[in-house]
Amino acid sequence: MKIVLLDDEPILLREGENAVRAAVPDAEIRSFSLGADLLSAIETEGLKPDVVFTDIEMPGISGLELAVRVKSLCPDTRIVFVTGYSHYAVEAFRLRAHGYVMNPLTPERVREELDALPEPPQTPPDRLQVRCFGRFEVFFRGEPVLFSRKQSKELFAFLVNNVGAACAAEEIAAALWDDEEDLTAAKGRIRLLLSDLRATLRAIGMEKVLIRERRQLAVRRELLDCDYYRLLDNDPEAINAFRGEYMTQYSWAEQTAGTLYFRFMNQ
Repeated sequence: MKIVLLDDEPILLREGENAVRAAVPDAEIRSFSLGADLLSAIETEGLKPDVVFTDIEMPGISGLELAVRVKSLCPDTRIVFVTGYSHYAVEAFRLRAHGYVMNPLTPERVREELDALPEPPQTPPDRLQVRCFGRFEVFFRGEPVLFSRKQSKELFAFLVNNVGAACAAEEIAAALWDDEEDLTAAKGRIRLLLSDLRATLRAIGMEKVLIRERRQLAVRRELLDCDYYRLLDNDPEAINAFRGEYMTQYSWAEQTAGTLYFRFMNQ
């Protein structure tokens, strides 16, 4: 089990380390004094904590904000708030925290919290994990899917954005090449990208995600574990994870980003 502790107070951080080590002797423990350092480790080192014990009142990124950002990067990570202030409890539960414990952290309290944690949801092995919040990324069985062409990935992103609705070549061309006037040439490019996309998905046994009928393309929504789709279904954790950023590398996604912002952020 990978357990992360976060506290800007060195004494409390050391006490927390000792408590976790006593409660879970075989755990892999990482400690941070700043939320930004933890986020950096997740993004650059590939750190995927099973559990994060975090203080709430910290300089820079607060524990509440950190919880949202960690969940957006690592949806299966369980968050336990550790604080000396009981008035944060309501906000913590609004964020769907998995635990809330008062300082000082002791081995008994650590063990109680870990025993009470729910098991993380498991993505079925025959589904792609698609992340739309922030930059668009695709994963299969925990590993990133590598596209040989950037625009093959963009074509897949556009199909995901359409939530399973069929897309004609004219729609795809208008999004990917807004200055393209030669539709015949655009259709040729789409055929090339589709062939490349199919090869990428075929290599991981997931070509069935794509649907091509009557010269139109779509994705099978039921084969995608997608934060955007969970947001549309009003999933609480997806709502908390959405911070207004959506497929940020694609200009055509700005319209969807604006719609989601006013629906979920401007309340």
